[in-house]
Amino acid sequence: MSAETTDRLEAARLEKLHKIEALGIDPWGQRFDDHVAIRDAREKCPTEKGVVGAEIRVAGRVMLRNDKGKLKFMHIQDWTGRIQIMLSKSEFTDEQWELINCIDLGDIIGVDGHLKVTNTGESTVGATQVTFLTKSLAQPPEKFHGAKDIEMLLRQRYVDLIYNDGVLERMLKRGKIINSIRSTLRDRNFVEAETPVLHAIAGGAAARPFITHHNTLDMQLYLRIALELHLKRLMVGGVERVYEIGRVFRNEGVDSTHNPEFTMIELYQAYGNYETMMDLTEAIFTNAIRATDQEMVLPWGEKEIDFTPPFQRAKYGDLFKEHAGCDMHDAAGVMEAAKRFHVDTKGKAHDLIVNDIFEEAVESKLIGPVFVIDYPASMCPLTKRKTSDPTVAERFELFIDGLELANAYTELNDPRLQEELFLTQLEGQKEEDSMAKMDHDFVRALKVGMPPAGGLGIGIDRLVMLITNSHSIRDVIYFPLLRHEVRNAAGEVEEDSSET
Repeated sequence: MSAETTDRLEAARLEKLHKIEALGIDPWGQRFDDHVAIRDAREKCPTEKGVVGAEIRVAGRVMLRNDKGKLKFMHIQDWTGRIQIMLSKSEFTDEQWELINCIDLGDIIGVDGHLKVTNTGESTVGATQVTFLTKSLAQPPEKFHGAKDIEMLLRQRYVDLIYNDGVLERMLKRGKIINSIRSTLRDRNFVEAETPVLHAIAGGAAARPFITHHNTLDMQLYLRIALELHLKRLMVGGVERVYEIGRVFRNEGVDSTHNPEFTMIELYQAYGNYETMMDLTEAIFTNAIRATDQEMVLPWGEKEIDFTPPFQRAKYGDLFKEHAGCDMHDAAGVMEAAKRFHVDTKGKAHDLIVNDIFEEAVESKLIGPVFVIDYPASMCPLTKRKTSDPTVAERFELFIDGLELANAYTELNDPRLQEELFLTQLEGQKEEDSMAKMDHDFVRALKVGMPPAGGLGIGIDRLVMLITNSHSIRDVIYFPLLRHEVRNAAGEVEEDSSET
């Protein structure tokens, strides 16, 4: 639709706004009590044609309009569904009919009437009264063009939610999934906590932070890259089962599975270990699937993933040997594998090379769900070592079709070893990307005594992607980060061909 056409149509809407005001009606509406959800209205509708059903009051946005002279049909939509509205001129005064003629697509109206089924079998409200609730001054996107303009829809997510089928439903499922996680943890006596977003030290993960500055205290701060270290401090203080669902921030790339700010859950359970966390992860996933009224076998692109527990468990070293073709402790074999998989080895410690090979050679083969367990200890500075083999850390990552969904440890609670590991981060990591600064207060907290525990982190956005069969993280975040909108000197939006 050209800018000229859009301007003409929006001018016509403004003219109708003035007509509504001239009728003495507030075009922005007032409270509208006692209306029912459209889904509930449809359930109350008679099933036989010609039968007049109950009186009903509904409200929603006008999505379709069909004028037939003295008879008008509209479809209105709320967040539970759509229903047809039938308006007959004989039911309204001339002034009321004039108001009805001012209704455009996108307007929000309230309707009183009675339920019935039309001759075509459609659930309908036969309207006896219309209440104007909000005038839409913006022209809706064209059905076959504007509503498919991905960049426009991401910038104007409100338009996407209104006019693209399935988008609102998907985002509402996100809420159900998060509610389910809270319910699962509440049933297991976990307590929800809120911890600082601004950190003096970027810790708990190896990632590049966003840096900010506090003016009054004249100190550099970091947006948190993880939730871990403060939750563990709460464990020391006696909160034995604790979790947080919160935003974390990493100053890194944007792609189909990464956004610079994203939602995580981290949780810690005293007197558990990484096997305890596997059982809990299975419960979180299966309960979240049930919360969206789905079975345990879910579609994922052209595949189907079976989430019936127990999930497969496979050792990191065994998977490395199977797919990389050598033992992960074989230095010569690892260097040869690095060449085959085009992994850069310059300046990197052995286990970092091993992990880079694992990412290239193994992860895409993991259809799962599969718990990859027992990682190289040097890769896991916050993880307890296996008693039988101190080179192996009691850690797992959950993979589904090559996508990492969860990460868990048997938590390290030895303050001496923790301090040593903070001081000897792996060679080859960039200083700004690692936990290069010592968190002295965290070590001090461990010296007070943290109980043995299991800890778990799950990427909420990726979990929602999986359960809703969405293959871009932008599809499950209400407002993903985009490049600046390009505008000309007159303030008009121009086309921007760069990636978002």
